[in-house]
Amino acid sequence: MTIKILVVDDEPLYVRLLKVNLEAEGYEVLTAYNGEEALESLSQFLPELIIMDVMMPKMDGVTACIRIRQFSNVPIILLTALGEEHDRVNGLNIGADDYVVKPFSATELVARVKAVLRRVKNQPDNLDSRQFIHGNLRIDIAKAEVWKDEKPVYLSATEYKLLISFAHHLGKVLTAEELLETTWGATYKDEKEILWVSIARLRQKLEDNPHSPVHIVTRTGLGYQMPAL
Repeated sequence: MTIKILVVDDEPLYVRLLKVNLEAEGYEVLTAYNGEEALESLSQFLPELIIMDVMMPKMDGVTACIRIRQFSNVPIILLTALGEEHDRVNGLNIGADDYVVKPFSATELVARVKAVLRRVKNQPDNLDSRQFIHGNLRIDIAKAEVWKDEKPVYLSATEYKLLISFAHHLGKVLTAEELLETTWGATYKDEKEILWVSIARLRQKLEDNPHSPVHIVTRTGLGYQMPAL
């Protein structure tokens, strides 16, 4: 079945560029020109990935991303002309799985798309049972659902894969480099900012007190660990 990708940008040039290059890779491309249209297309066509610009009229990409994350964990790559660190961090904080700074090459964008889709496809599924329990946290492996105190927790595809990596290596300290390579891919091994933000987001969603975590803890100078309880 052909993978559907929704491209959202108010600049027709970028829409055409992405459409041509993604279709050349065999993807089906849907298009929208603002955040409102993106929400409508998502509900109607259920794409497997969204590539969305940040600065758009009617509803910008940040607002659209926040709204999407209220009901969907579809992978989102944000496009932004704002290359400063705080803008990239903000994109990750609102639930984006990746970001690409304009201007970018078609080759770079397609590589990012493939990396994100690989992440979703290659979710680790070799835990010992259908359910993984860690304190007040429960992961339904079969359904890819996460529950805290029996209330659903909505994670992005990348956040879920990162959490499963910790669960799969229960009690083991994982280095930043190991987490970046297994979750994002080898080309991300130096992008520790992505890891820091993603772990902070996970703690906000999973921990009773994110400043004193019990599910994902920092081992100073070594890495991160989900301790055996």
